[in-house]
Amino acid sequence: MKSTKKLGIWMDHSIAHLIEFSENSFEIETIETKFTHEEKEKSLAKGESFMHNKEQQTLSDYYKKIAKMILNYNKVLLFGPTSAKTELFNILKEDDRFAKIKMNIKETDKMNAYQRERFIIEHFSSPLYR
Repeated sequence: MKSTKKLGIWMDHSIAHLIEFSENSFEIETIETKFTHEEKEKSLAKGESFMHNKEQQTLSDYYKKIAKMILNYNKVLLFGPTSAKTELFNILKEDDRFAKIKMNIKETDKMNAYQRERFIIEHFSSPLYR
């Protein structure tokens, strides 16, 4: 029987912490958006429309990097304090490659590494999500 691979992703619009759930949960990757505060200021100097286009393009690239990692898992938990997790979920549900991946979304506050790992352990240990 093939084992179920589970991934928790704490994310906001600037960074995503990808944490694999296994016997020893650990962060496997951190993905950061390239749209930093400095980049926003530079883009804004060229006009608000330019800045918004640059931000959308950068977020799209950020979501694509996360999506590529998700393809390796059967169950995924998206959690964090902003709407980024929902935006990513909405993009993924339009793509047939993600149709067989069970995804859950949870609203949380900012968390340190320990809190993120505990949250994932509690989520995937629940009888509802095994």
